[in-house]
Amino acid sequence: MSTVPRPSLRPSLRRFLLLGILGPVLAVVAINTASQYAQALAAADTAYDRTLLASAKAIGELLVVSVDNGTPRLRSTVPHSALEAFEADNRSRMYYKVAGFGGEIVSGFDDLPAAQPDSGQPNVYAALVRFYDDRYRGEPVRMAVLLQPVAGLAGRGMATIQVAETLELRHTLARQLLAQTLWQQALLLVVIALVVVVVVQRATRPVRELSLRLQARAATDLSPLPSADAPRELQPIVEATNAVMARLAQLLEDQKRFVRDAAHQLRTPLAVLKTQVQSARRGDVGPEQALAEIGTTVERATELANQMLALARVEQLRQQGVPPVTDWDPTLRAVALDVSALIAQGRIDFEIETLPAPVRAHEWALRELTRNLLHNAIQHTPPGGRLALRLEVDAGHAVLTVADGGPGISAAQRQLLFQPFAAGGNRGGSGLGLAICREIVQALGGRIELVNRERGGRIEGLDAIVRLPLEAV
Repeated sequence: MSTVPRPSLRPSLRRFLLLGILGPVLAVVAINTASQYAQALAAADTAYDRTLLASAKAIGELLVVSVDNGTPRLRSTVPHSALEAFEADNRSRMYYKVAGFGGEIVSGFDDLPAAQPDSGQPNVYAALVRFYDDRYRGEPVRMAVLLQPVAGLAGRGMATIQVAETLELRHTLARQLLAQTLWQQALLLVVIALVVVVVVQRATRPVRELSLRLQARAATDLSPLPSADAPRELQPIVEATNAVMARLAQLLEDQKRFVRDAAHQLRTPLAVLKTQVQSARRGDVGPEQALAEIGTTVERATELANQMLALARVEQLRQQGVPPVTDWDPTLRAVALDVSALIAQGRIDFEIETLPAPVRAHEWALRELTRNLLHNAIQHTPPGGRLALRLEVDAGHAVLTVADGGPGISAAQRQLLFQPFAAGGNRGGSGLGLAICREIVQALGGRIELVNRERGGRIEGLDAIVRLPLEAV
């Protein structure tokens, strides 16, 4: 059973903005929450440490010194008022221990851990007291150790009073303080999230409107998008889109013109061919003459069709990626050999001079470029005239010069000849050869130009010059 592939998660500008803004806010809230909880615990410790100190002082105030067998001993009576501050809450328990002058246990819980040595931390109280965290009977407790001076007729000394409290009540208070802070932060976070969502929605509205405009357009509508009301950040996108649509509009217009001209050009030889066939059937001309005329028309139609296919293939050249590096020299000589029969037929004085010239191009493109230039030069060179073919290297370019012995061209014809079906002179060409050459040269990043060759104020011929970038081998 085939499974339907799930669509990939595409990056979303809206999601990026929301996460980019709310992410740091959530991180700050989390850090602030941990800090608030630590501060709440510290505040609870400060509040309840005062109660522990009050209970220790209440116990210390009732200590008395008595004589037992001639030795002063400390006696303690713990009043109920010393512990009543903790009786209202059942979640916390309080333990105490009183040690005498010699460290003996006077009263309280004997197993309460002995007082830890002084850590040297600063004390905010005037009394000789210190506070620290400890454990008793497997539970964490807060311990207060008070050194209480005791004096009487029987003697004097320093008593140690320890009061320990379990931490349930402190943690409860800290959580309550934290909860009061959290709901305020949660409300603030909700407000920030709503504001961010609204701002992001408004900020991305021009993008959605631009998308809707493009989707609502007809397939043939390539008019530029209005950019006056677009935000500054969208201006480059709108301008780039308009530039692409302008190029597409020009391309479609060129294709329409090409199809229109091609239909017209093909219609003519087909109409001539039909007339010639009808004339042959009626016997207006002899069979041999009729077949010769029909053959000539078929050859012209075939040449036109081949050139139209070549021009269409050049469009694919731009879609084939980076072409390989090809030496133009052997391709040029192979094409010259192919057309040698035409050169001999026209009794043309032909000269060829080439050098190795590696360029980044497909071999078929170089062959088509050279063949069209040579065919065009052969057609316009009179019998007995001169035709020179030179391939040179100049300033990082491969320079091909096809110099014919024709009458040259006027300034008005120079640009017109590169248009499809714009044949120069009355040689009977289709007018596609130079158009094919221009498309190939532009696709390869080069330049082509037609220059009259003059001497003494007289035109001796026409030079077709092609420059293509050289490539290191």
